[in-house]
Amino acid sequence: MLKIMQLSSRWLAKNASLFIIAVAVFTFFLPDVFGWVRGNTQTVILGMIMLTMGLTLTTKDFKILAQRPWDILIGACAQFLIMPCVAWLLVRVFHLEPALALGILLVGCCPGGVSSNIMSYLCHGDVAFSVGMTCASTLLAPVMTPLLMELTAGAIIEIDTIGMFLNILIVTIIPVGIGCFLNYNFSHKESFPVIQSLMPGMSVICLACIVGGVISTVHDALIARGLLLFVWTFAVVFCHNSLGYLLGWMSGKLAGFNTAKKRTISIEVGMQNAGLATVLAGTFFAAQPLSVLPCAISCAWHSISGTILAGLFLSHSSAATSA
Repeated sequence: MLKIMQLSSRWLAKNASLFIIAVAVFTFFLPDVFGWVRGNTQTVILGMIMLTMGLTLTTKDFKILAQRPWDILIGACAQFLIMPCVAWLLVRVFHLEPALALGILLVGCCPGGVSSNIMSYLCHGDVAFSVGMTCASTLLAPVMTPLLMELTAGAIIEIDTIGMFLNILIVTIIPVGIGCFLNYNFSHKESFPVIQSLMPGMSVICLACIVGGVISTVHDALIARGLLLFVWTFAVVFCHNSLGYLLGWMSGKLAGFNTAKKRTISIEVGMQNAGLATVLAGTFFAAQPLSVLPCAISCAWHSISGTILAGLFLSHSSAATSA
């Protein structure tokens, strides 16, 4: 039974995008199945995702923050400058309605995604730098995300900065801290690596549940407004994500990074914690239910595009080696 669970976890981690898209399509036709993923339930599920992240972190990962301060500073500045600014510009270029604008701005103001570390590993990037950037942006998120939302979206809706700060603290920092504590104290136990091996699959299932909950929430609006709403929102998400990759790479080039670090900062900047954005949108912008749509699309698309980009980086390395 345990081997089946471990194999399932590996399969889910490898095919995360496919699984999430399948859940989204399934929920579109049977929206009531994930109708329970709302409010506090959604928050708890995100907390479980962040707990799985904490269970994989060690003291060595946090030492990177002190050992490579210049790299981490550049990465954090790129993360919290590029994505919010690009989102703000896209809102105006695409003339987005307030609800969709809030969603894409929220994605832009969130920290880097957890799966970016896997993508960095796959494309032979600087994995230690990737983990350091993820740690730094996650630790800064309780302050930076509400502040940036106030700056970029304050004219659209009143932002509850204190409430958002506390919510991010509860669903990110505390679960990650608990996971790190468990890893530090129990990593020597024989059963602990087995538990860790199940975490990737658990994380994918939790993220799929969040996406399913979002599709359930916006189902009626999607039916009423048709394919155009989805295509228009996806176009914005695609531009936001792609420009994040491009400008992330350029920031690494300006900083004089080597190829591995440029790949990593590109992926770290472009891939956002869209799961966190989804929960925040559902909690703080409930009066604008469509605000969760860009977040849900980002959940699926960032995983797909990250895999594609990692493959392109890897093929470029292979071509350069063979040449």
